[in-house]
Amino acid sequence: MAGTPAPFAPFEWMIAWRYLRAKRAEGGVSVMTWISLIGITLAVFALIATLAVRAGFRAEFVDTILGANAHVTVYQSGQVSPTGQIDQSIKDYTAMAAALRAVPGVTRAAPLIKGQVMANSRSRNAGVEVFGIALEDLKSVPRVAGSDNAYGDINRLAEGVAIGSGVARELGVTVGEKIKLISPNGVKTAFGTSPRVKAYEVVYVFTAGRYDIDRTRVYMPFAEAQSYFNREEAADEIEVMLAEPEQADAMALALLAAGGERAQVWTWRDASGGFLRALDIEDNVMFVILSILVLIAAMNIVSGLIMLVKNKGRDIGILRTMGLTEASVLRVFFICGAFTGLIGTALGVIFGCLFALYIDPIFSMVNYLSGGGVWDPAVRGIYQLPAKLQLQDVISAVSLSLGLSFVVTYFPARRAARMNPVEALRYE
Repeated sequence: MAGTPAPFAPFEWMIAWRYLRAKRAEGGVSVMTWISLIGITLAVFALIATLAVRAGFRAEFVDTILGANAHVTVYQSGQVSPTGQIDQSIKDYTAMAAALRAVPGVTRAAPLIKGQVMANSRSRNAGVEVFGIALEDLKSVPRVAGSDNAYGDINRLAEGVAIGSGVARELGVTVGEKIKLISPNGVKTAFGTSPRVKAYEVVYVFTAGRYDIDRTRVYMPFAEAQSYFNREEAADEIEVMLAEPEQADAMALALLAAGGERAQVWTWRDASGGFLRALDIEDNVMFVILSILVLIAAMNIVSGLIMLVKNKGRDIGILRTMGLTEASVLRVFFICGAFTGLIGTALGVIFGCLFALYIDPIFSMVNYLSGGGVWDPAVRGIYQLPAKLQLQDVISAVSLSLGLSFVVTYFPARRAARMNPVEALRYE
């Protein structure tokens, strides 16, 4: 007596392959097979491309935050001055910065002066935010000192100011030219406070990679900023950089203790937490929507497989009378559906990965064909569409596609296996 064949035996693969290759005239469903294949390919491609762009957005956003802003800002709570005004300036900023540098995990602690003024050049004006910082501290800011598109000499900061490329474009200036900074809180006289107006040479122009930073930021020497903003012998805050920025919240207590009893901290997550949470919600929603798209594409496999079972009813009856078991018939038709899902998933992964890897030339071509202006950095905050291909995203897309393909394939395959051979051959 012959033994029961092992699951997925070679003859089962052979029968399934003949059914997949069968032409329409032979009772096959090649058109539906191609539709199912293309649908799965496009769905997986869309899923991987979307996940890559989503990861790129998040990585680019976080990188620009950490590369051009403080990981943690330490400031002091307000104190009423003898004149009755609330004073939040840090008088002992040198000692506080030294104490913060001593905290394990802190790479830099720099006193900072901040103020909002108007910049002017000829007939052009722009609102800017001035950061007063020491040269050595500024040179350690990656997105400023290490800017790929920067020009000028950052080492000449003592002779002028460093401005963002957006500020330079708005004012129509370049390195070597002068801009005026106009502050309403200027010199106090007997007739009131007169605006302070002072001209500075532009010695360095940087591109941080975020429109809102490049469009508004100006750096000047710390001592000059103290004089310009009337902050003699004081700093507004301490800018703290960490070796592990993701640990900013965990280090908050240690930084508070080092900063003193009036110290307050504000991490980069506090500043951008709303946007990061919005990205997380969008990530989940987009994954669910695209999962539905993959499910719809997988349902095409069901349609094709049901048609295949109907057209091959006579063959199923003959195979069953020859001794083919229900399990073997199920596996034959399962292979037909699963093979379509497998090939479609593989093609989708290839196209999706290629899209993520070559997104810059692809997007440049789209921008060229559309006449430009597709990507507005003033709205989106970054200058180009980013994409970051991550292994876990590819695995998620593959698992989802194959899982759905295998599940939906099982039911029409089971229907074929349970077909009564007598009923299948009755009218043959």
